[in-house]
Amino acid sequence: MKEPVSGNYFVSAYPPFSCWKQDATAAFEQSLNAPRAGNGTAPFGLYAHIPFCVHRCQYCYYLAYEGQLEEMGGYLTALNREFSIYMSKPALAGRPLSFVYFGGGTPSLLSIPQLERFFGDLQTTAAWDTVEEATFECAPRSVTEAKLQALRAAGITRLSLGVQQLDDDVLQKNGRAHGVRDILRAYERIQRVGFDIVNLDLIVGLIGETEESFMNSLDRIVALAPDSVTIYQLEIPYNTPLFRAIEENSLQSPPPDWETKRARLDRAFAVLEQAGYSVASAYCAVRDPKKCRFLYQDAQYHGADLLGIGVSSFSYLEGMHQQNQTQLGAYMDRLSSGQLPLGRAYELDPLERLVREFVLQLKLGQVDVNALRSKYGVDPLERFRAPLAEFRTAGWLEIEPHRVSPTREGLLRVDRLIPEFYLAAHKVERYS
Repeated sequence: MKEPVSGNYFVSAYPPFSCWKQDATAAFEQSLNAPRAGNGTAPFGLYAHIPFCVHRCQYCYYLAYEGQLEEMGGYLTALNREFSIYMSKPALAGRPLSFVYFGGGTPSLLSIPQLERFFGDLQTTAAWDTVEEATFECAPRSVTEAKLQALRAAGITRLSLGVQQLDDDVLQKNGRAHGVRDILRAYERIQRVGFDIVNLDLIVGLIGETEESFMNSLDRIVALAPDSVTIYQLEIPYNTPLFRAIEENSLQSPPPDWETKRARLDRAFAVLEQAGYSVASAYCAVRDPKKCRFLYQDAQYHGADLLGIGVSSFSYLEGMHQQNQTQLGAYMDRLSSGQLPLGRAYELDPLERLVREFVLQLKLGQVDVNALRSKYGVDPLERFRAPLAEFRTAGWLEIEPHRVSPTREGLLRVDRLIPEFYLAAHKVERYS
């Protein structure tokens, strides 16, 4: 199996983004004007993208604007306008929210007045009384106790802190704006305010990382005892500063290879399990599986609908993907003229929906084969017979009549396995 140093690794959608087309947005918009179809009873979530950062990290591939913080007020107005337009459509009007997620960028750069106005407007458009989980991403240096109090008062239940590692040298080499001292101060404030779930995001495979630095960092994380620890393997997409540095040979040390990253993640999971955590997905370990559900991810992977608002954000509604305009000016202009800022879309047929849910559920560590058989009238064990047999022989999957489960070795490389389950027409596509 090919292991390129650079390019996309993490699979978040199917079919690949490169299959989505601008001319399909008309069908997406038309679907919004029709009454809800059968999937209208599925969980429904909201994602809001806040694309502003003080400093862009070397490995970051999300749409984010360095500086430009003066744009945030007008942008929040646009976000609320977009949400209001969507929730006035027949397909979404009155539909209760099950989960919300605020990502970036750095959402915690918003001031307290901005947060209060933003949340107030959102909750005027659609009440949060049915929301089971509300997640907000924070960066360590922008966390203040007063801001955390405002988040809690607004209904945030799950806070995710972008730590990456507890090693100042590694953080500096990867362009992080914070240091270990900032992380520990932010975590202390978060614990004082109190949230239902606190997640710490880590990355394995950063520039300058060694086995010792990574494991020492993990030991310090375990000592903090967060509810959830998420560990992503570093990927280096083509639109990142890190990729350009590799191309220009300007790095003093190359990033760890995939085998090294997988081995370190494997050891990290073992350390977390010894500390009482349970591995909940290919990336995450939690202290209490019943409490730490991460509905935003789990519901989507089981076919829930998601409305994405904000520049470059993604939606999945009743079997249709849609991505917003990817330039801030174009996004704002569309909304100022009363139009939705649609960029590209893709309508999935029933077989593509089956593939989508099958491959995404592999990332959770288990696919309920009976549920997919019942939902789509297709037997996944027959549909995916060849790759299932190949990966079972390799020791990466366990297959039972009612369940498919990656082994630990399979879970560590699950994003490499997933494309083998794609329909033939999509295997040749670029991912993004």
